[in-house]
Amino acid sequence: MAQLLYRLGRLSFRRRGRVVAVWGVILVLLGIGVATIAGTTDDKLSIPGTEAQQALDDLRTDLPAASGATATLIVQAPEGEQLSSEALAPVIAEAQKLPEVVAVVDPTTAKAVSPDGRTGLMTVAYGTPLDGISQEAKDAFDEFGESATTPELRVVSGGELSQAPPEVGATEGIGVVIAAIVLVVTFGSLVAAGMTLLTAIIGLGVGMSGLLILTAFVDITSTAPILALMLGLAVGIDYALFISSRHRNNLADGLDPEESVARAVATAGSAVTFAGATVVIALAGLAIAGIPFLTAMGLAAAGTVLTAVFVALTLLPALLGFVGKRILPRKQRTGTIAPNAEDGAGFRWARLVIRFRLPVVVVGVLGLGALAIPMMNMHLALPDGGTAPAGSHQRVAYDLTAEAFGPGVNGPLVVVVKGDTAESTAALAANVTATVQKLDDVVAVQPGAVSESGQTQLLTVIPQSAPSSEETAQLVQHIRDTVQPQTEGTTESVAITGTTAIGVDVSAKLAAALPIYLAVVIGLSFVLLLIAFRSWMVPLKAALGFLLTVGATFGLVVGVFQWGWASSLFGIDNPGPLVSFLPIIMIGILFGLAMDYEVFIVSRVREEFVHGSHATEATIAGVGHGARVVTAAALIMASVFAGFTLVDDPTIKAIGFGLAAGVLIDAFLVRMTIVPAVLALLGDRAWHLPRWLGTITPKVDIEGANLRLGDARPEQAQPVQAS
Repeated sequence: MAQLLYRLGRLSFRRRGRVVAVWGVILVLLGIGVATIAGTTDDKLSIPGTEAQQALDDLRTDLPAASGATATLIVQAPEGEQLSSEALAPVIAEAQKLPEVVAVVDPTTAKAVSPDGRTGLMTVAYGTPLDGISQEAKDAFDEFGESATTPELRVVSGGELSQAPPEVGATEGIGVVIAAIVLVVTFGSLVAAGMTLLTAIIGLGVGMSGLLILTAFVDITSTAPILALMLGLAVGIDYALFISSRHRNNLADGLDPEESVARAVATAGSAVTFAGATVVIALAGLAIAGIPFLTAMGLAAAGTVLTAVFVALTLLPALLGFVGKRILPRKQRTGTIAPNAEDGAGFRWARLVIRFRLPVVVVGVLGLGALAIPMMNMHLALPDGGTAPAGSHQRVAYDLTAEAFGPGVNGPLVVVVKGDTAESTAALAANVTATVQKLDDVVAVQPGAVSESGQTQLLTVIPQSAPSSEETAQLVQHIRDTVQPQTEGTTESVAITGTTAIGVDVSAKLAAALPIYLAVVIGLSFVLLLIAFRSWMVPLKAALGFLLTVGATFGLVVGVFQWGWASSLFGIDNPGPLVSFLPIIMIGILFGLAMDYEVFIVSRVREEFVHGSHATEATIAGVGHGARVVTAAALIMASVFAGFTLVDDPTIKAIGFGLAAGVLIDAFLVRMTIVPAVLALLGDRAWHLPRWLGTITPKVDIEGANLRLGDARPEQAQPVQAS
């Protein structure tokens, strides 16, 4: 691999004008595509293979009117007064004029008025399911509440139609500004820092443009582009940083710019390739869960990571060719300072860790284990109006409804009863109603629509608890366990659906998929690292270190977002359950990023080892040389991710916080502390590979040990030196 990347780096350097032009054309063409054919994101929630989804799909055939989306207008009279027909009439009339609305139900007719008569729930019915409603209709409904409010009546838009997609604003740019400052401090050169950011931004532009164009052809959720943006920017900066740093070291060691770039791409570029591959494997592996929106999120983010790798291996060497030695600080260009002094902070830290290697491992493992304790009480659910930002109309509608009717009204359960005849369906519905009414945490069971044939009937169950609570999830399962046995051995059926039931099924399906996902992703990455380092202990250590990282990270996320530790600092006014897909998303991303740092550091350790250094000295040299770059990379990653904690959406906020915390934990506590301590304890055994395994393991050179003298320019024909 090193030889192939060596030639690619040299080719990109020599043909730098053409390379830059090709990337420029690609970016322009994709920009035109975004402007002309790009579609919009689609938050359709389809969970194949679950009871709730199957029941919903059946309703579209058996009872089309009931499968249409519904929205809710919360109407409230001034304090001390009650709702009147005179005040409601004009609101109903205007709501019926909203795009795609087929019916509006008067709350007084439907008996959807609070006991004090002040608050009512006005149901707005649409003729198509949620995914079939146009964005224009959704926007019109969202804006209706504010326009319809008068001194005599407060109107707030609520329900499933008003769930606004997350938005990314200028505040997330703070992370990029911090990243720029870290780059300037790390490189000591505005040219180097600026070029690293430039390549990352170009790669991000290409990746995001391609993703936005895909929205015209495939369903992509609104969260997917944000995740792709978050990850693509972070890895784009990191990969460019790693190659640029090796290039600067090579220049300082006396290589000319062309040879320096070629060798930087051959060595650091190999590490970038393997690191990017682990990230892509982890993200593409999200498809294992079998949930379309999650698969789309993973593939979207994987696409931006792949783009970042290609940009780092081709465009970056071309740009390095234009700047030449100006990438070095002035003092290094004049030779007045040495770039890699072995008494630097990285070397001192490595020696300290190795000196106390056993206590470091014990204290590190126990400390991270303690941080993981809150993870044992993690509660997962899909977000609802109660988790919306304070002050948003979704949150206001949720709170008004909960206050007037109880929290369960915000997430009713829909029971679909199907029989062979109208009579058997009615009898079964009556039995189900009587059974469910006796269950704990049930406020009421209300009869719903009936199909023309009478063979399908709906029942609405109002839980006592909030939609995302553990009690409601238990109620869903309790209803299934109680009523479904009544239809065993018959052709009749009882199924539960609705947004709340779908959320419960999503959480259950993700929980079942998580162990399989972990096994597949860690297994594939183990093989990848085995090939890269030709050692079975190093991949095993990497996987175990990741488990420490993910445990501590989830412990902190649960503590802040579910238990409320310092939650006000992060804009969380209502701590509650974590979004159900957060664990699998964060595990996928964190695993990839953890392997980034593993490859960056350990590849340098192995490079020193294969060049003849003792295992302990190789560890010191590898960590010492890599500490500055990994520190900068981790701070940049954490800064970019932390910038997303400023987004109002609690899901994006939690993902940003978790990734920032996870990166810092993995880079500083695991990869730069526990890993060198473990390598020192293992010694030469860390690089042992049984003969039989070595025979079947492909030989892939990522350290540049096999670069041939003929690959170098005549004036630079010399063995590869560790820099």
